Parts: sequence; structure tokens; C-alpha cells
Amino acid sequence: MEGVSVRKIKKICVFCGANSGKDVAFVNAAFHLGEVLGKRKIDLVYGGGKLGLMGCVSTAVAQHERQVLGIIPSAFTINNLVGETCGKEIKVATMQERLVMMMELSYAFIALPGGFGTLEELFQMISWAQLNIHNKPIGVLNINGFFNGLLSFVDHAVKQEFITPRARKILISATTADELVDKLQAFRFEPDPALSKLKWSPSSSQKEKLDLTLRL
Repeated sequence: MEGVSVRKIKKICVFCGANSGKDVAFVNAAFHLGEVLGKRKIDLVYGGGKLGLMGCVSTAVAQHERQVLGIIPSAFTINNLVGETCGKEIKVATMQERLVMMMELSYAFIALPGGFGTLEELFQMISWAQLNIHNKPIGVLNINGFFNGLLSFVDHAVKQEFITPRARKILISATTADELVDKLQAFRFEPDPALSKLKWSPSSSQKEKLDLTLRL
């Protein structure tokens, strides 16, 4: 993006469905996103396994010889529930631990079409950015208008003054993978002056993970 300083993104975490969805465009877009990440020399962090869109994007990144890291709860590995992870795999005990590790290891986040799990991960990252727990860019790849309703709802919440215009800027959207990655690289975080005063204390664990016990 000419004239705009960009951040160097080395790893992107992708949230997406363990199903492929009704529209073949979702599968094609997931593969294409993986290709774009690979060509831009960006590594992938994702939820592990090989099902649905998760398998598509991870396979495409691996085919371009970039690193793939799957972070997966141990419960999902019993009886090979989600299939073999494409790349390195880290097993964690809980869903919350998985999301914290994703946040810590990634430079940015992209959501592809998915269900409740994808939406939970997306909005958790958005709320953590709003609370100044991290300042990493977050975007949705709006394939065939999949996220139109969600984006309209977020804008409605802004109009009803439940989400501030400043916080609304946290969520980026684009219709193509290249455009979205460009926007993530150009993103500049604008913390809320009041929320930026929050102090998040490191835990006593050896890795000093952030205390993310707050529930909204």
C-alpha cells in the first residue's frame, strides 16, 4: 500500500470452520488464502487437524513450504477426532489455553467462514484488543458476503452506542486475501484512552502468561 508504513507480519492465526460449508467458494478461498500466506512467506497458526476449511488453509500453507502450527485441545485428539495436523502440533488442556497461546504466538488474526467456535475466537480477540490486552490486527475474509450480516450487526451496535467508533476500527474486512493481508499490515492500533490504563499482570507460571480471567 503506497505511502502507508506497514508492519512486518511473520505469523497469522486463522480461525475457520471444521466444516467446508455449502458454497465451494469457501473451500477455494481457504486454499487461496493459504497460497497467499505462503507466497508472502507468512507462517500459519491454526486450531489443528485437517477437517473442513482448517484443513484447506493449512495444507496450502504447507505446500508453499511455510511453517504450520496447530494448537489443539487434547480432548480433540482422542480417537483421531479431527484428523492429523498439517505441521507441528501443540496439545493444550483447555480451549482458553489454546486461544491464549494463539494470541501470544501470532502477529495478526484472520477469520474465514465458520460456526460458533470461529465467531467466539474472533470476538474474543476483538474484545481483548479493545481491553488493550494486545494490539494485533484482526480481519474477516468476507467471501461471497458471508460476513455481511455480522458486519451490519456490529455497525448497528455502534449506532446504538454499545460499541464505540474507535473500537469498531479494530475489526477489518476485505473480500480478497491479498487485500485483507495488506490491510492487516497497514493497521494502526488506537487504544481507548481509558482502557489503555488497564494493567494486566503476568501470572506466576513459568511462561508468564497474561491473566485473561476477565469475562465480558
